[in-house]
Amino acid sequence: MCCFSISQDRSPFFWTLGRPTESLDICLRKHSVLPYVYVNIDFDHGLLGGNQMKKLLLGTALAVVAASHASAETYRAECFAPAPGTATIQGEAKDGPYKIAFVNGFAGNDWRIAAIQASKAWAARPENAANIEEFTVVSVGNDSAAQIAAIDNFIAAGYDAITFIAVNPSAFEPVIRRAERQGTVLVPFDNVLDTDKVVQINESQLELGRLKAQTVMDELGGSAKKILMVNGLPGNATDRDRRLGMMSVFDKIDGLEIVEVVGNWDTGTSQKVVADALATHGQFDAVVSQHGAAGTINAMQAAGHPIVPMGVDGENGVRMLMDELNIPGISASQAPAMSAVALEAAVALLQGNKLPQTVFLPIPQVAAADLEAGVNYFPDLPKSFNTGTGFPDCFAPFTPEELLGQSADNT
Repeated sequence: MCCFSISQDRSPFFWTLGRPTESLDICLRKHSVLPYVYVNIDFDHGLLGGNQMKKLLLGTALAVVAASHASAETYRAECFAPAPGTATIQGEAKDGPYKIAFVNGFAGNDWRIAAIQASKAWAARPENAANIEEFTVVSVGNDSAAQIAAIDNFIAAGYDAITFIAVNPSAFEPVIRRAERQGTVLVPFDNVLDTDKVVQINESQLELGRLKAQTVMDELGGSAKKILMVNGLPGNATDRDRRLGMMSVFDKIDGLEIVEVVGNWDTGTSQKVVADALATHGQFDAVVSQHGAAGTINAMQAAGHPIVPMGVDGENGVRMLMDELNIPGISASQAPAMSAVALEAAVALLQGNKLPQTVFLPIPQVAAADLEAGVNYFPDLPKSFNTGTGFPDCFAPFTPEELLGQSADNT
């Protein structure tokens, strides 16, 4: 991964493998577990001459080619798309069928319930069931020690693979070593780990946050006085990175006041904390919500707040409200069906395939102006239904019947 700082007329631009990011800090944080090269080119002061520039561009080209070549060598690269600059990990092949567990942490919101339902729906499909001897799902609450203990129990019980959403991204090095000794494949997703030792499935959380923030600023013409940020679960890497992505946009706006509240990615919690924020701070020029935005919109409606640009999640009820109320902005989300992609990755590794260490899935998104009933939201389905029902490059998206036919209970 290469991060460039190019200075011309004192205006900085930052590039990651040819794609602009918002700041060098974001660029490096995004790839914090990866090696990087940082090159500063100052055209005003001529730090690099012609030959040096040629060497720089040649080295950059070789790095890009090497990254492209690495992705071409991995299994099903159309599904398991590599994050920029990521390494690869090859599993050790073992005969199936396999015993697999999904160790969830917090299960107190609709997204986590949908993720559990997607994992069970994936395991129920005949082509997947043929590879599975036993599939177990447990939710342990927002307790890192309890989650690690549960993973250790499955390792000791001889499970072949364990997927999980980490409660704490920095507490897993010992359990990773124990899993490696026992030959157990670990595949974290969503809230991934601060490690490069296991394959991890995610969307770019920085980009998801940046996308929402940039969209509302574009709707406002690039200026604003006060914005409300409804954050997620404190201490969670996903919450941390989405917030960093948002702030990479908002930090550029002179005089902008940011009011932050903790919504826990939950509709009810978001409604309460947003109602409190409106009572304390008055009106906002725009709102960005990580998840649980239906509660945010309900609180704004109850308070008589005018319609303002919003960056929201992909729940069915949220999109219904956006379309009904003509709220400008964007609906973009972390698709809970990535739980099924993590299971796909676990089986691929157990079959001896090579995967990128960090997989970035595409971000499901739709602009408010493009919302259409029956196409990207569904009035006949529950409001809590998440519209991110799958990743077509990995498997056929789940039908509502497949998902809603599964429970969120431990099995």
